[in-house]
Amino acid sequence: MSGWVKIVGLGPGAESMITPEVTAALDQATDVVGYVPYVERVAPREGLTRHGSDNREEIRRAEAALRMAHEGRRVVVVSSGDPGVFAMASAVFEALEAGDAAWRALDIQVLPGISAMLAASARAGAPLGHDFCCINLSDNLKPWALIEKRLRLAAEADFAMAFYNPRSKSRPVGFERTLDVLREACEPERVIIFARAVSTPNESIRVTTLGEATPDMADMRTLVIVGSRQTRLIERSGAPLVYTPRSAS
Repeated sequence: MSGWVKIVGLGPGAESMITPEVTAALDQATDVVGYVPYVERVAPREGLTRHGSDNREEIRRAEAALRMAHEGRRVVVVSSGDPGVFAMASAVFEALEAGDAAWRALDIQVLPGISAMLAASARAGAPLGHDFCCINLSDNLKPWALIEKRLRLAAEADFAMAFYNPRSKSRPVGFERTLDVLREACEPERVIIFARAVSTPNESIRVTTLGEATPDMADMRTLVIVGSRQTRLIERSGAPLVYTPRSAS
């Protein structure tokens, strides 16, 4: 069977953050599958067909990729950031488990990318320098009660926290509720970072405190990082540096 599927991450935005391994896979592909804005990040060329689809069609696009690979095509499934972090790798394996048994013989690889979480952390300093957790604040695929439970437990355990999908037009109150939960468990001086569109021309990094944070500081292009009790701020000329020490008391 000559077809294959490679599930890749395009990084947070800048072309310079796409790994050489992912670039090589795109150069070999006959087909690229993904959410329209991510597919459009792949330059058109002769011999390549780009298949863009809506953001909520993950399973259907995964099935299409597996079907094309079974027909002998070389298929790259694209995500932003890293494909294994709230992205297409899980969707492809979900479709594989439930789909045609013949698909299991395919050559399927996951090629990592630089996640928005790690890119945002690097821009601010090293806020994820000790134990941390990562939570998707979207309740499209899980109930809000579960999100709130995980927020409370993460705060109790004193993890630094990285939040994906904090606030959208269809979910305007979700991040407000998140801040309320955190304020019940954390001191108002807790450092919070709003990193928007990292590595793109629209990048902005805002460092503030939980007490000063407001819901409108975040949107769907924002990665939010909340420090632990140990997280420190280094004031200097220009933007401060934020880091969490490698040891904890």
